[in-house]
This record gives sequence, C-alpha cells and structure tokens, in this order.
Amino acid sequence: MIKSAIILFLSAMLGGLLAINSVDAVKRNIKILLVFAGSFLFSITVIHILPEIFEAGDNHLHIGLFILLGFFFQQVLEYFTDGVEHGHMHHHHHGEKHSSLKSLSLIVALSIHGLLEGTLLAHPESVHGNHTEGTLLAGIIFHKVPAALALISVLSCQYQSRKTQLFLLTIFAMASPLGLFAGHFMEDIGWMDHASMTFLFAFVSGNFLHISTTIFIESSPEHSWSTKKLLISLLGAGLAVLSEFLF
Repeated sequence: MIKSAIILFLSAMLGGLLAINSVDAVKRNIKILLVFAGSFLFSITVIHILPEIFEAGDNHLHIGLFILLGFFFQQVLEYFTDGVEHGHMHHHHHGEKHSSLKSLSLIVALSIHGLLEGTLLAHPESVHGNHTEGTLLAGIIFHKVPAALALISVLSCQYQSRKTQLFLLTIFAMASPLGLFAGHFMEDIGWMDHASMTFLFAFVSGNFLHISTTIFIESSPEHSWSTKKLLISLLGAGLAVLSEFLF
C-alpha cells in the first residue's frame, strides 16, 4: 500500500513538474499521451474492472446503477474542472478574485476525483484477485500524468508564482494516495463491507468510463481519420491486455 501511494504521488508530481518549464511542448504533445492513456484506461475498465465487479457482486442491477451514477457524477465534476482530468488546457484570464475561486473549485473537484480513484486500489482482493493492483495502478498513472500536465498549464495562466503552482499541484498529487489509505481504513474498521466496496468500485469505474470515452471523442472533434491515433489507441489497448498476464 505504501509503495502504491508513493508511486501515485510521484506520478502526479512528475507530470506537473514536466509542464512547469515546458508548457508549449506539453501543448504540442499532450494529445498523443491522452489518446494512449484513454485507450489503456478504457480497456482495463472494460476487460478487467467491470467483469470482476459484476462477478463479485450479487445484485447486478444495483452495480449497473452505481456505474451510471459514477458516469454522470464525473460529468458534474467536469463543470468545475473544465475537463482538466482528461487533458483540457483552458487558459482563462480573469480578475484575481475570480481566478482564486476558479482555482479553488478546480482543485477541490480534482481532489474528489483523485480520492475516488485512489479507493479503487484499496484491498483489491476483496472484489478481485491480488494480481489486479498492478494493472489498476498503471491505468491510474497513465491517466494522472496528463491530468497533472493540463493542471499546471491552467495554473500557470492564473498564478505567476511557482510556489503557488507547486502548492496546488501537491494537493492534487496527494488526493489519490489519501483515497488509497481511506479505502483501507474504512474497510479495516468495518465502515464498508464487501458489498459496499463493490458498489464504490462500480461508481469509480463509471468515472473511468466517462473520462476515457471523452478523451476519444475530443481527440477527433471533427471525426477525421487518423492512422496515428488508431495505432496509439491499439498500443494502449494492447498493453492493457498484456498487463493482465504480467501483473
């Protein structure tokens, strides 16, 4: 658990630090990383998370409802994040008060999302086998790095201070590790039983479905054919399948 928490934290920090001094380079290349991340995340959700959640739970209707709730809850969160969690880089220049409020809502919403995805790594053996943690961790990392890149690109337009950017980035980076610890804690003290954890994971899988499908849709806004995008998508999906045998 400690190792996974450290990896989650460092992946977000690394993505943000890479963007601090190279925002222009990030803008040029983030779509490639996003397509790969979206394909990997979508693939592990479809071939890994969803089947094993349905296998672990007895009430499939309730599981499906929680997946839908998670899907639409992520849409609500995006009202506050402007889609930063799937790579949007909106550069709005407003007054200081408006920017502070916008940044606060952005960080709070991203932290809620981070907490939820962190819980997916909590006691994976209660819903599926121990082998799943490596695959899920990889999927979250591939998603978190471009999210951190996009976050810094937004914050750099709102705050000139590097200290402020790093402070807000650190809050974002801590969210998923805290979610991981919270998931373990809630199960250890009996706040959440097997059924509750299954519904929680179904809810988070709905978040993943929304993020990954949105990445695909927005990577080709004009629905134009792109061989490069297809190859990158197949690479992401292939690695997701391969990870089932490696972890």
